[in-house]
Amino acid sequence: MATTAERDKHERDGEAEQREADALDAYSRIVVEVADRIAPSVANLRVMRRGRGGQVPAGAGSAVALTPDGFLVTSAHVVAGASQGVSSSGRTGRATFVDGRELSWRVVGVDRLTDLAVLRADGDALAPAALGEAEKLRVGQLVVAVGNPNGFAGSVTAGVVSALGRSLPARAGRTVRHIDNVIQTDAALNPGNSGGALVDSSARVIGINTAVAGVGLGLAVPINAATRQIIGALMRDGRVRRAWIGIAAGPRPLPPHARVRLERTAGVEISEVSPGGPAQRAGLQGEDLIVEMGGESIERVDDVQRLMSQDAIGRPMPIRVLRGDRWLDLEVSPVELVE
Repeated sequence: MATTAERDKHERDGEAEQREADALDAYSRIVVEVADRIAPSVANLRVMRRGRGGQVPAGAGSAVALTPDGFLVTSAHVVAGASQGVSSSGRTGRATFVDGRELSWRVVGVDRLTDLAVLRADGDALAPAALGEAEKLRVGQLVVAVGNPNGFAGSVTAGVVSALGRSLPARAGRTVRHIDNVIQTDAALNPGNSGGALVDSSARVIGINTAVAGVGLGLAVPINAATRQIIGALMRDGRVRRAWIGIAAGPRPLPPHARVRLERTAGVEISEVSPGGPAQRAGLQGEDLIVEMGGESIERVDDVQRLMSQDAIGRPMPIRVLRGDRWLDLEVSPVELVE
C-alpha cells in the first residue's frame, strides 16, 4: 500500500508531465497557426536565364509576396547569381504558390549589398505577407522559417533566435559591405530556403532567409526601417542609391560613465574601417563607440544606416565617438556607394 509521501510524489510527477504536454501542445499550436497563415505568401521560385539554346535553368529558391498585384521579395543571390559578374539581366522564371498557381516573374531590382531583390509576378490577388520589425526581436524568441529547401515546396522549420547583431559580408563588384543586424537562428535552413520568410509567432515576416552558415546556424536579413527603405527603392526605382562611410559596426552597451552622461544604455561600436574610405580619412578607428551622428543619437546600427540615404552623399556630417575614456568630435563626409 502506497504511503502518503509516495502518493504525493506520484501526483507531482503527473502534474509535471501534464505541464510538459500542455507546453508542447501550445508550441505546436503556434507553429501550425503561423505556418497556415504565412504559407500562402511564400512562393517556390524556379530561376531561368538566357542561354545559347534559349532559356536554361539557373537555380531555385523562395520568395515572399509583398503586394496583391505581384511584387515579391527574395534574396539577391537567388536571382542574380552568387558569382561576381553574373547579371540579373535576362533572369526570369516561375513562381509556384501553395494554391497551385504558377506565375511567371521578372526582376525589378537587385541590391547585392543587402542580398535583397524585388520581383514582379504576372498575376494578382496574391496573399501579401505582413511585415514585422526585427528590432523588437529578443534572443530565445520563437521563429518559424518557411521556404522550399531542395525543391520541397512549403517546408516549415521552427527554432529560436540564437543571436542578434551579426554581420554578414556582401560584395557587389569591388565594393564590399557588411549587412548589419543579421538574425541568427537555429531553425533548420537548407539550399532553396534562400529568399523565404523568417516569421515571428504572429506570422509577421521579420527576416528574409539568406544563408546556411553551418549545422544549426541559419542567417536572415532583418526586416527593419533600413531594409524597408531599400525594398521600397527597388520597387520604385529598380536600384538603391546610398551613402557610404566605410565601416562595419555592431551594437554595444555603453560603459557606466557614458550611460550617466548620455542617459541611455547603448551605442554602435566600429569593428572594421575600410582602408582609404571616408571613415578612415575622418580619423575613425576600430573599437570607436559611435554615440552621435548628424546631430542624432546613435544607439543601433539601424540609426547609422538610416542616415546613409542619398541625401547624405557629399555632405559633411558631425560624428561623436567614445574612444576609451576620451570623447572625440569628428566630421565624416559620406560618398556615394558605387557597386
